[in-house]
Amino acid sequence: MMISAAAVHALDDIAQREAEMRAAFTPGALPTHSEIAAQPSLERDSSPLSAAPSGDGYFIVRDPAGNELFTEDGGFAIEHGSLVDRNGMPVLGYSPSGTLSPLKLDPIDDALGRVGNLHIEPNGSLSYEKTAVDPITRQPERIKVVAGRIALARFSAATRLENVDHTRWRAPSEIPPHVGMPQDGNFLPLVTHAHRRSEIDPLTGIDRLQESFMAFDALRAAHSAQGRVEKIAMDLLK
Repeated sequence: MMISAAAVHALDDIAQREAEMRAAFTPGALPTHSEIAAQPSLERDSSPLSAAPSGDGYFIVRDPAGNELFTEDGGFAIEHGSLVDRNGMPVLGYSPSGTLSPLKLDPIDDALGRVGNLHIEPNGSLSYEKTAVDPITRQPERIKVVAGRIALARFSAATRLENVDHTRWRAPSEIPPHVGMPQDGNFLPLVTHAHRRSEIDPLTGIDRLQESFMAFDALRAAHSAQGRVEKIAMDLLK
């Protein structure tokens, strides 16, 4: 049985809206349908590696193919010495040398277990403390180490980002982002110990999903009615 283009479109709309509903309670999720957008808001988070942009910036992560993706979800963790997002993708930032690259802890400090009080600061610094011995006094002392600063990206208001999975977005190849750091004069400080709530309104989303199902049912009924009419017409011609 052939499926009409209108029915295919209706099924695609249902699939998109179902995906939005699954993401409605995922931190940092953004809607693809503007009519179900909720007001941006933050939720407190006990993790010292959680942070949220306080302005219009996106964090930058790198997928396995090396592509840069953009997200508002700042629920980070350390895996194998690297700062990663909830999906295990490395988070980009500026190393002490000024290079934009995945943020990593010092491999020696990490291997020797010398990383303590690891946290993210409002200016985007990924910082920790380690114990070292003063060469003169021979006394141990705590030294602050900054592994790097998290990068932020911003796009012009007219830029349409491509949805990857509701928490991560891909930029058009012809539109490079403006990239900087929190509290650098162009971007606001991060809100630490916090993450972005989903910006998908679940109640409105459920209503729109129900409307999509009803539209598909109407198309299916119309298609069935058309089929019956055609059958009657063919029978009359026999």
